[in-house]
Amino acid sequence: MSWEIVIGLETHAQLQTKSKIFSGSSIAFGAEPNVQANAVDIALPGVLPVLNREAVVCAIKFGLAVGATIAPRSIFARKNYFYPDLPKGYQISQFEIPVVQGGGLAIRQGEQEKFVHLTRAHLEEDAGKSLHEDFHGKSGIDLNRAGTPLLEIVTEPDMRSSAEAVAYARALHALVQWIGICDGNMQEGSFRCDANVSVRRPGEPLGTRREIKNLNSFRFMQQAIDFEVQWQINEIVEGRAIRQATVLFDPDTGETRAMRSKEDAHDYRYFPDPDLLPLEIGAGWIAEVKSGLPELPQAMQARFQVEYGLSAYDAAILTASRAMADYYVAAVTVAGAANGKAVANWIMGELAARLNKNDMDVAASPISAAQLAGLIQRIADNTISNNIAKKVFEALWNGEGRSADEIIELQGLKQITDSGAIEKIIDEVLTANQKSVEEFRAGKEKAFNALVGQAMKATKGKANPQQVNDLLKKKLGG
Repeated sequence: MSWEIVIGLETHAQLQTKSKIFSGSSIAFGAEPNVQANAVDIALPGVLPVLNREAVVCAIKFGLAVGATIAPRSIFARKNYFYPDLPKGYQISQFEIPVVQGGGLAIRQGEQEKFVHLTRAHLEEDAGKSLHEDFHGKSGIDLNRAGTPLLEIVTEPDMRSSAEAVAYARALHALVQWIGICDGNMQEGSFRCDANVSVRRPGEPLGTRREIKNLNSFRFMQQAIDFEVQWQINEIVEGRAIRQATVLFDPDTGETRAMRSKEDAHDYRYFPDPDLLPLEIGAGWIAEVKSGLPELPQAMQARFQVEYGLSAYDAAILTASRAMADYYVAAVTVAGAANGKAVANWIMGELAARLNKNDMDVAASPISAAQLAGLIQRIADNTISNNIAKKVFEALWNGEGRSADEIIELQGLKQITDSGAIEKIIDEVLTANQKSVEEFRAGKEKAFNALVGQAMKATKGKANPQQVNDLLKKKLGG
């Protein structure tokens, strides 16, 4: 019998504010331990939290971007638990009434699209960090992160494979950077995912879930979910019940291991925080935030299809990140809308391959959007062929700092389009390759390609390939 995998994700996105969510302490990464934790962060008696307005703006931006409801009134609660890096003995979060409710995100795998529904997104503060290294068998506590503003984004259990979960996480990762609310730096802990995983037979009720905590890479997420799924299936097949638990993924072994039994909401004894007033968000504030949002990925995808004739797949690839979309827009603005498809092909082809090979982001590309556009314009007007264009691309990549036009001129790469000159070369090729001519006339198509190759070789690749083909066919047909 088959199994159905059920996955929901909880993602903590660190918000791009200058200070913490309830205090004026800095959230800059990399400071010495405990130098960015003030009296509010460590909950000294008599101090009161004050909500960071910019954190709320970030939450509103996100809610608008995913088509959610922005709660006109939401409240903060105390989530009570005891851990060494939680100085107050509770975490300020939102429980019954979150600031963002519903909404969703479209994900794409190849040509397939799926909509992942969101349950909620709520504001909360981060805890500190326990340090277990270089302490001679003891642990240390760094409270710099205590109070760092987070938006916890919770999905419905809509995903049915590790690949879908990764596709969603990537789409969310791109979106929070796109709208400027999170830098997405997974190595620094700015974007962390917890995966709730269960299995069941098709048609049966949901199985018991286990939560894989703190997945900070897409590769580890896929590995962790795949291992957890197989582990749960094996347990059930062997007659053992799955118990709700929080587990960690060990990248070294590729396995998940139980950390503690999973708590339910009532275990945290949530109650409204008496030190914080309800958060009220009026229609005017929402409208103000909405006016400052950039064009969103899905709207841009639709526009690219209409304005530049791109397929839905191409448009999705080119809007996978804000940097990629900005690069495409800059290039097509110079190259012209008529070259929109050609620009897309070069970005997704030659440029993407070279960037991947060098482990570079498009924002760091040695070839600017304007340079690439100049190259494509010279292909479009037949100044150079596609083969010659690859030589120009290579020169651009190697950082010569010149335009495509300058490289074409300096290296003498301009395409030969004089039909008289090409015809003369073809006559010479036909005279020198009578065997290929006879083979072609005997029905061997490969012989024609050999003659084309000889003609292109004779012109050092500069002849217009279409003209070479047309003239050869004309002469051989005669």
